[in-house]
Amino acid sequence: MTSPPPIRACLFDMDGLLLDSEDKYTICTNAVLSQYGRPNLPWSIKAQLQGRPGLQAGKIFEEWAQLPVSRDEYMKKVTEMQKKLFPECKALPGVEELLKGMKERGVEMALATSSHSGNFALKTGHLGELFSVFDEEHRVLGDDPRIPPGRGKPAPDIYLVALETINARLRKEGKKEVLPEEALVFEDSVPGIEAGRRAGCQVVWCPHPGLLDLMKAKEDLILAGQMGEHKEEAGEESSVAVDGNGRRKGAPGEVGDGYGRLLKTLEDFPYESYGIKSKQSNHL
Repeated sequence: MTSPPPIRACLFDMDGLLLDSEDKYTICTNAVLSQYGRPNLPWSIKAQLQGRPGLQAGKIFEEWAQLPVSRDEYMKKVTEMQKKLFPECKALPGVEELLKGMKERGVEMALATSSHSGNFALKTGHLGELFSVFDEEHRVLGDDPRIPPGRGKPAPDIYLVALETINARLRKEGKKEVLPEEALVFEDSVPGIEAGRRAGCQVVWCPHPGLLDLMKAKEDLILAGQMGEHKEEAGEESSVAVDGNGRRKGAPGEVGDGYGRLLKTLEDFPYESYGIKSKQSNHL
């Protein structure tokens, strides 16, 4: 088995990976659950919601919560709380240094978040400097029209679209495009990791401690994208091409193939182990 190639581009999730917004989602959800005498959201359910588009996550939540109110009424209550909490979002440990470090080393970067534009603005409006590393053309949000309905994470489309935003610019500049296997996806969620692997990318899984504890002994399957979060239908294909090296379109990876790594924090990121050269010598 050949070693993964050096990394030329990084594709970042946002909620729970760059920002502490996942904890704020939980606070809002639990507050509404308590109003109806329901228990707090357990990690066994939250793990299924993370990274997924709102409609898909909503269906999973509703089946579990069994609240005596309509989805619209529930969403109204939660949204009111989110509008107050989201503007307080903060970068998680190591994030500022990592984004700055990648930028200084000449690594291409794009954002790929399931958050729709409204929530994205609430979470990041006060964090302009942090998100300035992502040019507008390299920000792919959950309501991006280039992602077909039903093709959010764990399908690979959002990461393939994000990579294409980079390659479109590189083509214009007459530079070599980044292959999927030369891109590193950063994720905190299990569906997100599967999306990255199905896109043909290398992945870093940096989960919440609660999720890591829940998934104990399943780490290798998660890093390979083999948790089966995405249910393929017969003849189903991604809307965006993957790579030309013979790898089956949209397939997950293999256990132990070296394309996935678990990091408990984004602090002190090991650039050199990914073939990312020092600030002075990186000419990718």
